Formats: sequence, structure tokens, C-alpha cells
Amino acid sequence: MKSIKLISAVVALVSSYTVATADVNTPYSMYGYGVMGDRSTSMQRQMGGVGYAMQSGRQINAMNPASYACIDSLTFLWDIGANLSMQWSKEEGNSSHSIGGGLDYVTMQFPLSKNFGMSIGMVPVTQVGYSFGDDIRFGARQNQGNGGLNQAYAGLSGKIGGFSAGVNIAYEFGTLQNDVYASPTSSSQTMFEHIMQIRDWNILAGVQYRQPINKYNALTIGATYMPKKSFHGHTWLTLQDLNSDSTPDTVAYESMKGKYYSPQTIGVGLSYTHERVHRISVEADFTWQQWSKATYSDLKDEAGQIVFEGMRFNDRRKFAIGGEYVHNVRGSYLERMPFRLGGFYTKDYLRVHGNDVKEYGLSLGTGFTAPQGKTMINLGLEWRQRKASAPGLLSENYFNIMVGVNFNELWFYKRKIN
Repeated sequence: MKSIKLISAVVALVSSYTVATADVNTPYSMYGYGVMGDRSTSMQRQMGGVGYAMQSGRQINAMNPASYACIDSLTFLWDIGANLSMQWSKEEGNSSHSIGGGLDYVTMQFPLSKNFGMSIGMVPVTQVGYSFGDDIRFGARQNQGNGGLNQAYAGLSGKIGGFSAGVNIAYEFGTLQNDVYASPTSSSQTMFEHIMQIRDWNILAGVQYRQPINKYNALTIGATYMPKKSFHGHTWLTLQDLNSDSTPDTVAYESMKGKYYSPQTIGVGLSYTHERVHRISVEADFTWQQWSKATYSDLKDEAGQIVFEGMRFNDRRKFAIGGEYVHNVRGSYLERMPFRLGGFYTKDYLRVHGNDVKEYGLSLGTGFTAPQGKTMINLGLEWRQRKASAPGLLSENYFNIMVGVNFNELWFYKRKIN
């Protein structure tokens, strides 16, 4: 029966992720590989996106695979998250707004033995989505893009005393599509389409160490590492006359191996927890991604001419801090409700016409426990701003509503029959 339940859960996880990429609408996603994510759940985003030092038997933490071994030996966790995003943007006096959203992630976690745990899931890595137009000399131009890079992972973790270590083996896949429609007044409309199709493997290694201060207080330090590696897949550029019956003409087609790279990534975090009558958890994280050393090459045709210029990136740095407070862990329903607060600052990897892109955010949230069992509905609000360093360039403000359903079941409990 346990095997049937587990197989059913995996099938449901995979099938549900056919719609598991939340919509974005930002011109910044036309650069590089799109807008980056951090593999955080709804609960973690309510705390500013922290997680490297987080240990919990109640919530899944895909940010650090070392955390999987901390699950209770009788517990099965399944976390599904969705996001509704409202955006306001402003550029040189012009403003606009849009609404998007969708299923964000699907993860599960379960014990293998007393000191070993495992997690399986799918999370977004990057997202591309935009549509805008402008006038050009003797005509008009329309830019559109969609797609993103997703990650399916399986992770294993083990612990000895206060030390735990784990690793995720991940399959990264996705298609990034960027289209430019040129409409000259004197000729037919032409579409230039740049596509990246990525099919790749990667690993994420993590460690955590928990040091009790006394009976009720403890410190935990955590760290993760992902190596720099070449993307696998193909990229190409097509040209098509939309006013005729002609098929797209492939101008250039190249393998991405050795020409496009994902960065070396390091994450570190420190958390403090207190649990007696109250439960208090506070964590601070730092993420560094060496995008400046991640090659993004020119795309050339058969004659060696550049048809799509490569890009240079900045190293990405993110600082995040967040906390959770529970008034009474054994009190009434309201007293047991968690309250979360967090914030972050990111210097993004994107470089737009030589200008840096930065992002700020504040978040808060709470959790509602189901009437029976330990299943929790995490509901949060988040404000974030993304803008380039030069005055007058595009500034975006987001108000996000985040919902995560964390199913907590005793699937491995052995009942006794008298």
C-alpha cells in the first residue's frame, strides 16, 4: 500500500507540472535566460526567501538538500505553491499594469530511515514573458517572448548528530523563445525568432550543522554549492516573411555545449531558533552566483557572421533575512498560528545596455492549519521592485499573493490490530 501511494503521488506530481510555470510579464526577461528564481516555497518567500540554514520536520526546504534528513520517520510531506502577481511599471512618464500567475512549484519529501530523508520535486529556475512594441524608422517593431527553464530534482540527505549533508540530482529543461516582428511601411512583415532549447543535468550539494545553545535555543549554519557547467541543448535563429506562405528559414543553428554556461553558485545561511512556550526562528542568507564567468556566446551563421550578439552578465548577489513567530506551540488555534516577516535585496545578473538591474522586496504571511491533521495552508503577501541603475529606465513594482498547501500525512505509521 505504501508503494502504491508513493507511485500515485509521483505520477500526480509530474502530471500537475504541465501548468507549473507562473506567468511573468517583464521586458527584463528578454535578456539572458530570463528572470531568476531561488527554489523557495511559499512559506520561505514569506520570510524573504531564506532557507540555507532552515531545518523543519513540517516544511520542505529544496534550497538546501541537507535538510531532508530532519523529517520525522513517520511523516510524508507534499507542498504545492501558486502565485498571483499584479505589476505596475513606469518608463519615461509612461505607465502600464498587468496581472499574471499560475502554479509555481510542486515538491514532496519522505523518510527513508531514522537518519535519511529524500525529496522529489519540480521548481522553476528562470521565466521569460513579455510583449511590447515601439516605432522604428519607416515602420514599427513588436517584441514578444515566453518560456523558461524548469528543474526536476531528486535529493537524498543523511545526518549524524547535529551534522547533515545532502545532494540534489537535477534535470533542467525548457525552451526560451524571443520573437521580433518588424513591420516596415514599404514592405511585408518579417519575424526574427531566437530559440534556446535546454536539456541538461546539474547537481546541488548542501551541508547543515545544528549547535544547541541550551535546552530551548539553537544555532544552525548551512551552505550549498552548485558547480559551473556548460549548458546542453541547441539554439537557433529563424527568419520568416509573414505575408507569404514560406516556411521559416533557419539562419543559424548551434549546439550550446561549450558556448553557454550556468554559473558557480554558493549559498550560506545562519539561523537562530527558540522553542519553549513560544517558537521563534530568525535566519539570514547570502547567495552568490558567478555569472561574470558564465559564457553566453554570439550566434553565428554558416559564413561565420554574427546574427545574434552574445551577452555579458554581472555576478548575482542576494541578501535575505526573515523570521517566524508562534505565540504558543500548544495553545489554542490562533495561538498556534505562525506569523512570518522578511525582506531581500538582489543585485541581478542582468546587464541592460551597461546598466545594473537591482531588486528589493518585503514579505509577510501566516499559516492556517487544517481542522484535522497537520496540513497547513500558507498564505503570504509580497511587494518587490525591479529597476535598472540609470534614471529614466524601466521601473517595475509587483504585489504578489502567494499560496502554498503543505500536506502533512502519517503515511508510514504502522497500525496494530488486536
